[in-house]
Amino acid sequence: MQLHTIHTGNFKLDGGAMFGVVPKSLWQKHIPADANNMCTWAMRSLLIEQGDQLLLVDTGIGNKQSEKFFSHYHLHGDTNLDGELKKRGFRREDITDVLLTHLHFDHVGGAVERQSNGSLVPAFPNAQFWTCERHWNWAMDPNPREQASFLSENLLPLQMSGQLQFIERAGRWNRNAFSERFPSLEIFFADGHTDSQMIPVVSYKGKKVAFMADLLPAAAHIPLAWVIGYDTRPLLTIEEKGLFLDVAAKEEWVLFFEHDAQNACCTVEMTEKGVRLREKAPELEALMGT
Repeated sequence: MQLHTIHTGNFKLDGGAMFGVVPKSLWQKHIPADANNMCTWAMRSLLIEQGDQLLLVDTGIGNKQSEKFFSHYHLHGDTNLDGELKKRGFRREDITDVLLTHLHFDHVGGAVERQSNGSLVPAFPNAQFWTCERHWNWAMDPNPREQASFLSENLLPLQMSGQLQFIERAGRWNRNAFSERFPSLEIFFADGHTDSQMIPVVSYKGKKVAFMADLLPAAAHIPLAWVIGYDTRPLLTIEEKGLFLDVAAKEEWVLFFEHDAQNACCTVEMTEKGVRLREKAPELEALMGT
């Protein structure tokens, strides 16, 4: 097995929205804001290579939305999904599976592309797209708080293509989510940010690597009370973070960040103040010693 970091680009979000009730005087020490209070965030995907199987975790925001839509998010950076795949010797056609942690536009937008005739089709023609049926139903009938994050053009083409698949949820963990295709992959379900967000955990080089998605967007969010303002159930997020981080600290897991623009990953440790950052790294390879 081999893990590859895929940088799909950066975007900007309001710093206050990304830190909720935490005062700016505290969070800006970790993530600086510009004159408009906007902070830079990554859209970092993970590619899991195992034999002939290639599993991509999340796809970034994509490029099919309108200029007006993108003007709100200030896309920047010199990386993109296709360029990153090419650097590693792959093309979109090589991807066999796409795991969507949840269906907000910055995680699923790149799963669908607009063709020259205007039609919308899956961006990975040979892949199966995996989500949780409970989360899919949640996105299909969105609450007012999340409605702007669940875009039909990101979702319906996956369903219409016949390439959409569901991962079973029965409790907090599914330790056999891909028992045949990716036996080393487990799924932790978290409901604080959005219902049934999937956090994949993969066994790799004697350690476990957890793709943190929006349960823990960046290293700065490790303290329990530091949760993002977009969470639908912030108190539940705090509970879920506590459960997850306690195990991560005890078993020395590597936490892989989707949105931290400076740090791709970190490890954590238990301290008298609770779980805190132990070591961080700009790339996964640096922390894994590869």
